[in-house]
Amino acid sequence: MSLPDTYLTYSKRRHGYDHDLYSWSSIFDRAPVRWPEGRSVAVWLCVSLEHFPLVPGDTPFRAPGHMQTPYPDYRHYTARDYGNRVGVYRLLDAFAAAGVTASFATNAALAERVPELIRDVLSAGHEIVAHSTDMNGTIATGLPIEKERALIAHSLETLEGATGARPTGWLSIARSQSWHTLDLLKEAGLEYCCDWVNDELPYRFINGLIALPLNHELSDRQIVATQQQSADSWAEQLEDGFGWLAAEAQAHGGRMLPIHLTPYIMGLPYRIGAVERLLANLTARPEAWFAPGGAIVRSWEAQQ
Repeated sequence: MSLPDTYLTYSKRRHGYDHDLYSWSSIFDRAPVRWPEGRSVAVWLCVSLEHFPLVPGDTPFRAPGHMQTPYPDYRHYTARDYGNRVGVYRLLDAFAAAGVTASFATNAALAERVPELIRDVLSAGHEIVAHSTDMNGTIATGLPIEKERALIAHSLETLEGATGARPTGWLSIARSQSWHTLDLLKEAGLEYCCDWVNDELPYRFINGLIALPLNHELSDRQIVATQQQSADSWAEQLEDGFGWLAAEAQAHGGRMLPIHLTPYIMGLPYRIGAVERLLANLTARPEAWFAPGGAIVRSWEAQQ
């Protein structure tokens, strides 16, 4: 049986991308970006604050890091809960000692269940980024658009109610989106999203939303939890990355180094020291500008 001629026809297959979400652009051809105070590398700390329901949801997919063994999976459940009871406070102490501020990508369920945790993050001067409802709140094609719209709205409204301010940034679980997500985020009044990883500077989608790339290759989940490398190796790779970006920035303008942290991974007593040493080493570099996501976006946008 032969296939019809239309089988290989795709209306968006053309020079450039097979979509119309954003345009192609080489980072080396753009006008140089200048960060505040003459700094050349924006260091963006992004912490995932997550609530894992004891019974995982598999629609449209199970979130990475979710319960694994037949439930009730108390072993994995409590390992993740450790991050919200212990690990996040070690990260807050490390940030305070280094004098830096961060973005906390936060599930709305935590604002409902443990509002005191959200208050502690805000009182330390950090930014809240919306991170869905809980770790069952995954998004992918196949999720009805009205359910996706409601998920986004519930996340934003809950966090706004708990913090007094509507988040301006969004991070999807597993950085996963549907065909509708970008337009729904824009419709909801968000300014930027962190799901796309194809750059080292912000850029703008066709619909006006801004992408703030959150590279996953050097996240603690990838390096430490998945690849089983040491915390010191993770920190060394981030310092190597910073050094390269700082050298490149001398010729091409500002760059950005995102550092994605998970409290139940890096907040353990045998790993938090690597975080503290990394922060001490990077804050000592004259090129480093530590800023939360919203500040980076605003600085970049003012230069466009």
